[in-house]
Amino acid sequence: MRRILLALGLALLSPLVAEFLLGDFPLTYLHFLLLLAPTYGGAAVVIREVARRKGLGWPSIVLMALAYGVFEEGIMTMSLFNPDYAGQRLLDPGYVSALGIGVPWTLFVLALHTVWSMSVPIAVMEELAGERRTAPWLGRVGLGVATALAVLGAASTTLFSYQNGHFLASVPQLVSIVVIVVLLVVAAFRLPRPGRAAGRAPSPWLVLGAALVAGLVFELQTVIQGLPVWLTIAGLVAAEAGIAWAALTWSAREGWDGRHRMALAGGALLTYAWHAFFTRPLVPSSLWIDLASHLVFGLGAVALLVVALQRAKSNV
Repeated sequence: MRRILLALGLALLSPLVAEFLLGDFPLTYLHFLLLLAPTYGGAAVVIREVARRKGLGWPSIVLMALAYGVFEEGIMTMSLFNPDYAGQRLLDPGYVSALGIGVPWTLFVLALHTVWSMSVPIAVMEELAGERRTAPWLGRVGLGVATALAVLGAASTTLFSYQNGHFLASVPQLVSIVVIVVLLVVAAFRLPRPGRAAGRAPSPWLVLGAALVAGLVFELQTVIQGLPVWLTIAGLVAAEAGIAWAALTWSAREGWDGRHRMALAGGALLTYAWHAFFTRPLVPSSLWIDLASHLVFGLGAVALLVVALQRAKSNV
């Protein structure tokens, strides 16, 4: 029962972080969790369970999380190719006609799903699991149910997105997305287990600081309006490549443990928490409801991190 509760917690935490902590939906729309959980949560559970059953490490989990992001934005919502997605002209800055994508939007939205929608919820729930952190939580039946829910969620999201905008990407674009997703998943299964590097892992506080700085650079590209396209792209690449290099390098050193993992996850969660105050939800809501929602979800994220950190410290 505890293992099932852990999987259920991940299924709910994923959409909570992806949509509510981000600020897309306020407290008054909390019932939307039931609609979002199959898509986000189902995918997060499947990624985590498959990785742990096969003995894969975090680089493989991140690659599968990226594959999910490519699939959602390339096929489910097709926002990578829709020039008028949600009426916001997201592809106009840095548009590459040969590919039919906007480079800043592609870098931005794929990072959102890779880091926040999938990787961070998995990391937090695994630390809360204690000694069951890397053990499978579901049996074959449970994994089958999670997979079925993920497929149902993906199909529902795809249908809803098409009915909402009646946009359909070209056949070459859709085929390219399928190929990229398959290649990412195959690469995730073929990655060698990371070995140990020389030196000791830095202080968790340094890891937290690096994650916060990367999050600040990443989100400032959306908060500050009117930046040159080249500067936006440079900022996104620097933030994503910088924190990826730091995580890969530091995690291979002696002494890396759950405190460091929670420092990375904490930096990401706190980034979403402060960024939410600069956004408006996708649904009608008052400023007071928005403010209350940001405070509740932000404090909830901090409380969850504190509990997860305590669990991590007890396992050191």
